[in-house]
Amino acid sequence: MAVVKAENVVKNYGLNGQTVHALRGVNLEFQRGEFAAIAGPSGSGKSTFLHLTGCLDTLSEGSMNIDGTDIAKLSKKQLALLRRHSIGFIFQAYNLIPVLTVMENITFPLILLGINKQEVRDRARQVLHDVGLEKMENRRPKEMSGGQQQRVAIARALIKRPVLILADEPTANLDSKIGREILELMVKLNKSEETTFIFSTHDQMVMDFAHRIIRIRDGQVESDEVK
Repeated sequence: MAVVKAENVVKNYGLNGQTVHALRGVNLEFQRGEFAAIAGPSGSGKSTFLHLTGCLDTLSEGSMNIDGTDIAKLSKKQLALLRRHSIGFIFQAYNLIPVLTVMENITFPLILLGINKQEVRDRARQVLHDVGLEKMENRRPKEMSGGQQQRVAIARALIKRPVLILADEPTANLDSKIGREILELMVKLNKSEETTFIFSTHDQMVMDFAHRIIRIRDGQVESDEVK
């Protein structure tokens, strides 16, 4: 069963009295363990597709299944629960809570899920080890470099053990050396956890790491290549 299945997905926006056709009948499937990049120029629709896949926006037409669930049939509360349980997010701006420590930022999603304290501690220790931040759990974001903050964001996404991680331009604010280290880390975690990663990116380095590259232009899939 596909982790993501999009069929004839259409997304239209109203802007200044006009209709913007962000996606025009997109058909895509992603299987468990894929490491895929969606590439395209600004305004092509790649970030819109990620937002729909992450249940952050609603479809205008078509259908989207996430881990076997038809998201069009879910209420706002059910969509929030699906996001909380099954989907991890990594953004270019990191989106960490500045007043919280690394440990608090990482474990926050588990607290929302009502996971018991021992399980939270066990998972936190594991993901801190996985991303190389074992000795930084008491630091706050402002005390860390961009690359370290992105590692915290990855740990926060992974700690839920989601079936899907969506990464929107995750290397955009990093220099090439740190960006490569972050991508190498994601590849390692993709292999060990079999988590599906889908990137939205302009970055050729991300495309070089990806096992599959989907190019979108003017809201339509232009090409879909598996390496």
